[in-house]
Formats: sequence, structure tokens, C-alpha cells
Amino acid sequence: MPYITVVGSSNTDMVVKTARFPEPGETIIGGNFYMFPGGKGANQAVAAARAGGQVRFICSVGDDLFGKNALEGYRKEGIDVDAALTIEGGASGVALITVNESGENEIVVASGTNAELSVEHLGAALQSSLDTDVFLTQLETPVDAVAFLADYSKKNGKKLVINPAPAQTLSDSILDGLYLITPNETEAKLLTGIEVHDEASQLRAAEVLLNKGVQNVIITLGSKGSFFKNAKEHFTTTSPKVKAVDTTAAGDVYNGVLTVCLAKNMTWRESMQYASRAAALSVTQMGAQDTAPTEIEINQFQ
Repeated sequence: MPYITVVGSSNTDMVVKTARFPEPGETIIGGNFYMFPGGKGANQAVAAARAGGQVRFICSVGDDLFGKNALEGYRKEGIDVDAALTIEGGASGVALITVNESGENEIVVASGTNAELSVEHLGAALQSSLDTDVFLTQLETPVDAVAFLADYSKKNGKKLVINPAPAQTLSDSILDGLYLITPNETEAKLLTGIEVHDEASQLRAAEVLLNKGVQNVIITLGSKGSFFKNAKEHFTTTSPKVKAVDTTAAGDVYNGVLTVCLAKNMTWRESMQYASRAAALSVTQMGAQDTAPTEIEINQFQ
């Protein structure tokens, strides 16, 4: 069984369905309200566990009800959270999400204790992660922790996948030697300065990242699939066509499942196609972590 260590955020998602997004200053009447476990790190950890990975999750939560419920939920998924940091008196992260009738979303995150995942705690937690095949992280936790993980991975010969979301720039020292980065089109533009809208611009953006020392680049294209490039090859894979209900955690499911595939030494094309199937399944339901499909469901979906 492949070993995955996810370093990232844990949130509680509060979701309102609405016909359309409000304009600035406008109040509209929405539909149903939902509350789900979320956070990009947690979503990816759950997706990886359900896809057959042995997952360790390093995160930071408060000792409030949200934090306690989150850790209990991860344990039920079979995820090792022994290295999670609990902040006494801390407020766990929350995300306020609006989903329109097309399944598109707008999200505002209050980081809470996610912002307190320190380099010191991460350094200690990584001592129990020497068996890890692939590390996975995102950008909802402090960037200095991401930089520390990147440096640790290089020094110890470990594969690190960075999903650069929410979108922000990354230093050249983080990118140099990085095994894989997985931006979407918006994130790729911020990282490279190139607006990604077709294969030619995908190639140019990927080249910028490769020239900074990244070994492999995947640009996710939503319902259009995903684009891959490294020093040897480039290609695009497609995504299954489904009716989207809620796209909130599609990228997280893709990254979590992709990481398991890479830990199993599947090819790039096989890994991307498998991850796209999982992501497509996830958007057919409301929610975040709860929408991550199991390995059996992914295998049965064509």
C-alpha cells in the first residue's frame, strides 16, 4: 500500500446554494444551507485514503468543536492524525462557500489555526514520515512551512507535489528541484505571468516552471482535462463529461488521487486519467470531503 503524507489545512465548510452569485453590496435569498468537513489539505488526505493510500495528515486545529469533530472524522477515514497540532483556545479554520445553479463556487476562508502550523512542529512531525512515498501540500498553511517541506523533500530524496492553491507566488528556492506542481489555469498565470488558454500557452507556462527547476508540471483544466509536461514529453488528457452539481473540491480530489497513483508508480497518463475520473465523480454531489469517491467507485466509473 502506498504511503502518502499530506501537509495542509483543515476547515469546516459552510455552504449556501443560490441561483446566482450576488453583486457587490447586494443581498439575495439563497437556498439550502449545508455544513461539511473541508480544507484543501483535509480534502486531499481523504481523497487519497479513499483511493487506496495509507495516509498521514499533518495539520493544525483548535480545541474547539470544529477541530475535535475534524480529527474524529479523519480517524474514521483511516487517516493517521497522530502528528496533528491542536492549539489550546484556538479557532479552527472555516470556509464560507456560495454555490450557484451551474455548480460554480465562490469561497472565502478564515484560516484560524491553519496559520499556526509552524516549521518547528512540522520538523518534529516529519520524523515519523520517513516511510512516505510521496508528500502532498497546498497553500492554505504558512508558506514558510511549505518552503521547509520542499527543502526537507530535496535533502531526503522524497517526491513532493505542490498544489499551488489558493493562488499565490512561490519563491524560486521552493520551485527548484520540486518533483511536481499542479496549478490550474489561474494559478499557472500567477506563477508564470502567462495567460493560459490553449495548448501553446500551456506549453509556454510549463516551460517557465521547468526552467525554474520544477521536474514535472500538470496544469489542470477543469472539465477539459489536464495538461502534462516535463523535459521528455507533453500531452493532454481528457475528463469524463458529467453534470456538475458542486465543483468545490474537484481539484482536491484530483490531487489526492493523483498522488496515490504516482506512489503506485503508474504512468503520468494513467495517473492523470484516473485522477480525472475521480474528480468528475466528485462534482456530481454537494460537499467537499464527502464527495471523494472510493477506489471501487473510481474503478467502476467509465
